[in-house]
Amino acid sequence: MTPTLYSFRRCPYAMRARLALAASGQQVELREVVLREKPAAFLEASPSATVPCLVTKDGAIDESLDIMTWALRRSDPEGWLNMPDAGWEWISRADGPFKDALDHTKYASRYPEMDSSEQRALAGAFLAELDQQIEQWVFTKPSLADYAILPFVRQFAFIDKDWFDAQPWPKLQAWLERFLISDRFASIMSKYPQWAEGNETVPFP
Repeated sequence: MTPTLYSFRRCPYAMRARLALAASGQQVELREVVLREKPAAFLEASPSATVPCLVTKDGAIDESLDIMTWALRRSDPEGWLNMPDAGWEWISRADGPFKDALDHTKYASRYPEMDSSEQRALAGAFLAELDQQIEQWVFTKPSLADYAILPFVRQFAFIDKDWFDAQPWPKLQAWLERFLISDRFASIMSKYPQWAEGNETVPFP
């Protein structure tokens, strides 16, 4: 069976899953989910009821990083998994403390007990450190670390793009901009019709 990917175009977790599937050449049937109208088949498939969710013959993979590694372990023509062990630490920090601070900044009204300025500063401290790590890429060549983290840096940048562009992070800003104008990013950001029961799925990539 061709695996089925439940996705949502603008979700950074779904973006990175699509990036790895595209890089691996692993074809899936994409079902675009509108999160306020989750179809029953998606809710049955996804233990967490969140995107992305990849349904394979062996069951559902419900975490975006697991989908990335699933795809790349089948085919990794660009060697994304061939990165230093420190790459996993960068991803863990991005998925944990940085993403927490990002959410507390972007969705400040949901967290009235938090100081959004302090949260933005916490996120910025991580990005300042990442800026020092990057030359062209996080390591010497593109790797999983880049494509697992970039969608979240994009999300943070567009909270207040003028503020982001004014920060002293030239290598990080150039890294993000190369991603935003790349054919790879464009290829995973096509607009897909909302999927509903009985609709045809969309082949991806």
